[in-house]
Amino acid sequence: MISSLRGQVQHVGLDHAVVEVGGVGFAVQMTPATLATLRRGEEASIATTLVVREDSLTLFGFADAEARELFSLLQTVSGIGPRIALATLAVLEPDKLRHALAEGNITVLTQVPGIGKKGAERLIIELRDKVGTLPTPTAPAHSQTRDHVVEALLGLGFPAKSAETVVDGVLADNPDQSTPAVLRRALATLGRK
Repeated sequence: MISSLRGQVQHVGLDHAVVEVGGVGFAVQMTPATLATLRRGEEASIATTLVVREDSLTLFGFADAEARELFSLLQTVSGIGPRIALATLAVLEPDKLRHALAEGNITVLTQVPGIGKKGAERLIIELRDKVGTLPTPTAPAHSQTRDHVVEALLGLGFPAKSAETVVDGVLADNPDQSTPAVLRRALATLGRK
């Protein structure tokens, strides 16, 4: 199994990045928040999980080992495959997901595309007692969050001035937001314009 990659980031796309390790480029599926932490041409270290299917080998990447463990834990629930597990981590920050599972909050869990009421109930029943054992990741510093989100928006094709203005506005409202939260709000704001 491939549990981590360290190499130069060759490409950052909407749902994946290509990381070159020893002359081989690995396409790694990631959430927008994880992609926001990557910069083309710089070295990155990514926690990964290789998912083997009959017709494919897909590498999924995460900012840290805790997110990778949560991704694996989600897949232990019947009906939750790697795509829905990744979508869950894209929509819900790990802390918010843990709280929703611990509190039995079906409304929060059904925000994820592909998870209905029955799926949310199944997640709660099967994972409520397991999520408390996972460590909680710390939020990055304000300036680092700004840089990562601006870089992600540039990678998605938004103009630099617009990206910086929107991110600064989002951070002005609440400077202690995590990178995924800032990215989501910035994308929502840019989508309205």
